Amino acid sequence: MSEIIPAAVHEKPTIEPVPFIDLVAQHSQISSEIEEAVQSLFASQRFVLGETVAEFEAAIARYCDAHHAIGCASGTDALVLSLMALDIQPGDEVITSPFTFFATAGAIYRVGATPVFVDIDPETYNLDPSAVETAITSKTRAIMPVHIFGQCAEMEPLWRIASRHELPIIEDACQAIGAEYHGRRAGVLGTLCCFSFFPTKNLGGAGDGGLITTDDEQLAARLRRLRVHGESGQYRHIEVGINSRLDALQAAVLQVKLTHLDDWTEARQKNAAQYVKLFSSAGLLDAIELPVVAPGRRHIYNQFCIRVKHGRRDEVMNFLRQQEIGCMVYYPTSLHLQECFQHLGYREGDFPQSELASQEILALPIYAELTAAQQERVVAGITDALQADSTTEEPDVVRHPNFSRDSNRRAA
Repeated sequence: MSEIIPAAVHEKPTIEPVPFIDLVAQHSQISSEIEEAVQSLFASQRFVLGETVAEFEAAIARYCDAHHAIGCASGTDALVLSLMALDIQPGDEVITSPFTFFATAGAIYRVGATPVFVDIDPETYNLDPSAVETAITSKTRAIMPVHIFGQCAEMEPLWRIASRHELPIIEDACQAIGAEYHGRRAGVLGTLCCFSFFPTKNLGGAGDGGLITTDDEQLAARLRRLRVHGESGQYRHIEVGINSRLDALQAAVLQVKLTHLDDWTEARQKNAAQYVKLFSSAGLLDAIELPVVAPGRRHIYNQFCIRVKHGRRDEVMNFLRQQEIGCMVYYPTSLHLQECFQHLGYREGDFPQSELASQEILALPIYAELTAAQQERVVAGITDALQADSTTEEPDVVRHPNFSRDSNRRAA
């Protein structure tokens, strides 16, 4: 008797996941360049500062059109060092956004100052300049706009406000390397500018790393001291700094990646344009809002964030994750509502635009190696989620063996 083979119709299909970010795909294209740079560094055995770091700093300065670039250990340290270099003290106030990663306000608090939040523009999610001047007091010592998601804040009105009140501007460009404002790049739009090279950034290292750019020679010299315990050389310490040096290993990796950055940015921009076409064709523009690119901007899409309206963001997010489609929420809680800042006296409703964004924003995969088929699957998943009844049971699918919930984990 012939063996009975079960009908294929009974088999559950295995679906390929769409990761939120795929660093392996990026590395596979440049692995030989990275290995050569790392091997060269190991041959030199010069792991702390030195020529490798200096060459990378010079390359970033050229890229941003800045006079000086100072590497440090992380984007958070870049913010802290910038505040230290400007003599921000306990009791001082720094105006910033409540809709950003925690490090922005955390750095202000870490130097003893008080973060003063103002609301955001509902289209770009950047600091609302019209709210900044009303928040200035006799204690205000700096303005810290965040170029959120890869798009520069509206800087011209901020320049005018800063000039009137003689305040420095610290750009938080940790998500915005290569972003432009009317032809000028992030990095030269303020007194100081801070970058992060966390692995998931558009320019990401093999670990933590950060950098500060400035056109001010005296600030640059002070930052170079502050990152090495305030030392000016030969164990002479002019002031008390911190230990925050960019590792030469990270600089070697980042130097290689910098040569590919504009190509990756162009690919992200093309993916963003393709999303716009796909969402428009799917007829979803009544249910979602697409990112807005303000006039005169070069958006580098560190994230591609849509708004899911009518209170359905979490429903859509859960549906996508059931379908193994990566997505993230940036940011689920505005900083003024974080438990550690309760003593500042802010309450729910104080910054309605930031709070609403936290309830509606959903970030989708946008990395350079994302394929057209993967994008189609993302949009199809959102379409299905919005058309499904909220009581629909979880889809009966077979998980791909390589899928991990870690692929959806938040990247700072």
